Amino acid sequence: MFKLKSPDGTNSLCGGNLKKLRLGRRPALSQRKLAYKMQVLGYDIDYHVIRRIENGTRFVTDIEIKAFAQALGVSYQELIDGTDEKKG
Repeated sequence: MFKLKSPDGTNSLCGGNLKKLRLGRRPALSQRKLAYKMQVLGYDIDYHVIRRIENGTRFVTDIEIKAFAQALGVSYQELIDGTDEKKG
């Protein structure tokens, strides 16, 4: 059966970028702190989900992409592609 995969063989395009954006904050956000921040925003996501997304073993829904972008203060494009048109 055919399964959709990203070019690197993982289950999402944003896993690596999510980790980079999370750790690139000063101070860096742990997976637990990001999960807590998302729960405060009303999204039921725990750090196990974030770990699996970053490792590429879990698919990501569009709702989750929106939530991660909101929690990190970045655009969808930056989360998915690692680039942001607004920044240049």
